[in-house]
Amino acid sequence: MKRKFIMASLLLAGACLTMNAQEKDKYYTEKGSDNIFVGVGVGGMAVFNDGMNTPAFNFNVSVGKYINPVWGVRGQIGGLWQSLDKQDNGYYGYCKKFGEINLDAMLNLINLFGGYNPDRAFNLYLFGGPTMNLGKAVDTNITLNAATGAQSYTYSEHGLKARFGATVGLGLGYDITDKWALNLEARAGVTPSIFGDASDCRKAEATGRLTIGAAYTFGGKKFVPLVSKIEKDAINEEINKYRSELAKAQADLADAKNALANVKPEVKEVVKEVQVAGPRAIFFKIGSAKIDGYGKVNIQLAAKILKANPDKKYKIAGYADKATGSVSLNQKLSEKRAQAVYDALVAEGVNGDQLELVGFGGTENMFGKNYLNRVVILE
Repeated sequence: MKRKFIMASLLLAGACLTMNAQEKDKYYTEKGSDNIFVGVGVGGMAVFNDGMNTPAFNFNVSVGKYINPVWGVRGQIGGLWQSLDKQDNGYYGYCKKFGEINLDAMLNLINLFGGYNPDRAFNLYLFGGPTMNLGKAVDTNITLNAATGAQSYTYSEHGLKARFGATVGLGLGYDITDKWALNLEARAGVTPSIFGDASDCRKAEATGRLTIGAAYTFGGKKFVPLVSKIEKDAINEEINKYRSELAKAQADLADAKNALANVKPEVKEVVKEVQVAGPRAIFFKIGSAKIDGYGKVNIQLAAKILKANPDKKYKIAGYADKATGSVSLNQKLSEKRAQAVYDALVAEGVNGDQLELVGFGGTENMFGKNYLNRVVILE
């Protein structure tokens, strides 16, 4: 019966402590409200229509979401003017008002190839997608002089016209904090010209933008390691598997209490013998020697039995996970974990002379899984 309780305690404590371990490099956004950001940018824009034209002021406002450290999406509204230098037909459009809407997919190149690091400040990312711009249509009227055969042009604007195309760009970001970031972005696009027939390249006008701006992520960037979700599901299966065994163990314990209640007083020695401490396991998070609430419960239970058997010696054996960390680091970590358990037992009133400390360093698969090796065993 004691073996069943020890096994169940080991599995449950290990499960609770490993749900927060971050050992893999794949992350995701846990909640739909996480990693939503807004941004603004200012800079310049130039039209490439039979050559580069005079740059004009450009600004944008963005709303988006980081799906994971590699991918994101955003919508961006921008404008405000485009300029077209004097054409052969005499048309000249300086700072003509227009607006644009861009839908971007965002690809973080550094996280894609180098893995996500929450402490990394610089990010290099690609973005691009469909675009739509709005501007007043330019009408061109051609007048032919019958006497000389010369043509003259007149222009007028009326009614908003939508034009569709695509853009792509490259951005460099710097994270000031987990919420605030600065960015420098260059974007190029191709759409029909907002200047219509008055331009030399009305069907395929190229544009370029260079902006500097800032972005704010509500609540800060929050990416959860995918391993936590996977291990959590696996651990829940293990917990469900042993629930029936725990229920049976509790029934055995109730039967034992009923049996002890009917035993004659002369068998008190047997009751005391049952209270001898068996092995107990205190689990730790990766890289940590701090005892959590589950471990403190195990220590308090063990302390009661150790104090009831002052003539017995016990060994506190610390271990670490061989799959992570160097040999020297794991040795020190296993010793620190053993020392933490020793100090906790002494604080509960256990005589330190009953205890022997030993650190075994990194150990491989004592219980079949790496995360179960981050443990101190009292026996």
